[in-house]
Amino acid sequence: MDDFKHYTVMLQEAVNALECNEGKLYIDCTLGGGGHSELILKRIGQNGKLIAFDIDQDAINHAQERLKDYKNLTIIKSSYTNIKTELAKLGIKKISGGALLDLGASYHQLTTAERGFSFSKDAPLDMRFNMDSDFSAYDVINTYSEDDLVRIFSEYGEERFSKRIAKKIIEIRKIKPVRTTKELADLIVEATPHIKSHIHPATRVFQAVRIEVNNELKNVKIVLNDILDLLDVGGIIAVISFHSLEDRIVKKIFKYESAKCRCNDIICKCPPPRIELVNKKPISASDEEIKENPPSRSAKLRVARKIV
Repeated sequence: MDDFKHYTVMLQEAVNALECNEGKLYIDCTLGGGGHSELILKRIGQNGKLIAFDIDQDAINHAQERLKDYKNLTIIKSSYTNIKTELAKLGIKKISGGALLDLGASYHQLTTAERGFSFSKDAPLDMRFNMDSDFSAYDVINTYSEDDLVRIFSEYGEERFSKRIAKKIIEIRKIKPVRTTKELADLIVEATPHIKSHIHPATRVFQAVRIEVNNELKNVKIVLNDILDLLDVGGIIAVISFHSLEDRIVKKIFKYESAKCRCNDIICKCPPPRIELVNKKPISASDEEIKENPPSRSAKLRVARKIV
C-alpha cells in the first residue's frame, strides 16, 4: 500500500507559468509527489518529454507508480545540482521548453517520524532528503563548534537566541550526545525565554539545521545558474520558494540576470541580459489553496524567460 502523502503547492499557477508546448523538453527539478509532473505531462502530449529529478527514493517509488502510463517521462535519482551532468549523459544540450523548481520539503518527508524533520514527533536526529547521505542533523548538533552553531542558527533560522541555544547544546553534549528531535526541542525550550507566540521555540533552529544538512541555499544558487545556462531562448524557469532566505536568492539572481547594466560604469560594457522577468512581484497561493493547505501561505512563485 502506498502511504506517501504530498500536497502539490500552486499546481495550476506553476504549470501555467511554464506555458507548456507539445513536443518540447521540460524539467521538473523536484519530482516530489509527482503532481506538477503529471500536469506537465498532460499538457506536453506524447511528443513532449519530461525529465524529473529527486534524491528521495520514497518519492521516486510513489511517482513511478502514479505516472507509470507516461512513456515520455524519465526519472533520475540525483540532486538537481547535477542537472548539467545528468542531461549530458542523455545527450541533451538545451532545455527547449522550461524548468520547474519547487524548493519545499514534502509533506511526506516532514511528517514521517523516522526522518527526524519534526519536533512534534520524537525520532532520531536525521533531516536528510537523501537517505544515502552519510551526513545528518546528528552530526551538525554533536560535532559543530559553538561559533558554527550560532552562525547557522542566525543565518539560516534567523533565530535571535542563537547564542543561548548553541551554548546549551555544547553544555549538554559534554555530558551525552543529543540524539533525538525531542531532546533537541526540549533543550531549545529550556535555553530560551518563554515568549507568547504561535511559533514553537524550536521551529527556526530545526529549519536552520535542515538547510545545513541538505545544503539547501547553496544548492539553489547552483541549480538556478545551471538552468539559465541550459535554457534555450524562449524557455521558462519557474521557481517556488517557501521561506525568505530562498526567495531572496531567487530574486537576487533574477534581478541580476535581467538587468541591462550590472557594472555601473560610465560606459556600460555589460552583455545583454539573459532573462526577462515574467512577473516582477512573486505570485502567491490562492485563498482557497491556503485554506485547504495552510503551509501554502508562505509559497512564492517567481518566473523568468530566457531571451538570449
